[in-house]
Amino acid sequence: MTADLATIKFFVTPTHKCSYLPREDATTLFADPKVVAQRGTYSELSELGFRRSGNYLYRPHCKRCDACIAVRIPANHFSQNKRHRRIWRKNQDLEISQVASTYTKEHYEMYARYICHKHSDGDMYPPSINQYESFLLSDWGTTQFIEFRKDGQLIAVAVTDIMSSGLSAVYTFYEPEFHQRSLGVLAVLWQIEEVKRLKLPALYLGYWIKECDKMRYKEEFSPLEMFVDNRWESYVG
Repeated sequence: MTADLATIKFFVTPTHKCSYLPREDATTLFADPKVVAQRGTYSELSELGFRRSGNYLYRPHCKRCDACIAVRIPANHFSQNKRHRRIWRKNQDLEISQVASTYTKEHYEMYARYICHKHSDGDMYPPSINQYESFLLSDWGTTQFIEFRKDGQLIAVAVTDIMSSGLSAVYTFYEPEFHQRSLGVLAVLWQIEEVKRLKLPALYLGYWIKECDKMRYKEEFSPLEMFVDNRWESYVG
């Protein structure tokens, strides 16, 4: 940790129920959001396994469990597999554009449909405008919304943060009726290509938990690096 990071205050939450492993309790470490905004330390903390939610950077800090592992894709070493190429070709008819990270009714209503369809058993249900904004937007981040449209209709949004160390895939949501297009995987593939275009090192995918089926898709991106014992290591499946 640099001297600059060593001056940041960190706060630990009380123990709460784990969102991913129902039999486990969890605690979370948060960086002081005021200091993060002033010093632009987002990239440095991401290098240490932190993740953004709204204006907060956090990292799991559980006493009895270390299942949550930060993962990233070193973009220059990535090549699409057969399934990725098929998904990429299938979606060549989409229009893709980058827009500002501001609230719009069109974005939120699709997000609400996505949460109700995909995550009605999770802690983001039921969706609300306040929950949406406090989760995806920030006052200090360099966030962009990547829109995927089919004949003008919005069908997916990938929320992406730009850092000096790479891009962070914050969250992707899409119209449930278009699930056969594998839009979540497509968003990751597009972000990897954007990392390459910007000549940045990596795409950060957040946390991976071996026992969590909803995170299993991250394993299909190879090579994958994991933050283990305070250093990034190549994942061997």
